[in-house]
Amino acid sequence: MGWFTLISNFKSLSVLIAVIAIGSLISTSTSFADEQKSDTQIIPIDGTIGIEKTVVTLHASSDNTLPWGFVEGKIINHVSDYPVIIQIYDNEGEAVHFAQSNVEEDGTYEYKFRVLSVQNGKTIKIFEGDYTVNIFKVVYLNPGSLNQA
Repeated sequence: MGWFTLISNFKSLSVLIAVIAIGSLISTSTSFADEQKSDTQIIPIDGTIGIEKTVVTLHASSDNTLPWGFVEGKIINHVSDYPVIIQIYDNEGEAVHFAQSNVEEDGTYEYKFRVLSVQNGKTIKIFEGDYTVNIFKVVYLNPGSLNQA
């Protein structure tokens, strides 16, 4: 299945979990992400749009007391109706958490996720240690040459 077919089929799905689809730039709460280690690549789908994949490192400290982590960003050249896909893997490459977030008209998005939970009065660390976060988004390849009105 080609990327364009995958993306076309994706528009009709409410959640796409296990397939690499769409990416984005990431900002995560400073206690979790190391933005200096981000890596971005663009995979063309056709002559107009492509998938931008950004990979960043997430570190959840063992002494963390905050219950939430988040991924947020602003996509300058986003293609309407395509959500951001977020994939989190542990340091052994095992899938830990997948999500998607809608992109607002101005290109912004945000996704919050639990890093700590409390069950029966006991704190449970959902995320602790190092993780790899893959962010996918659909972008225009040459936004200056398109009439996106």
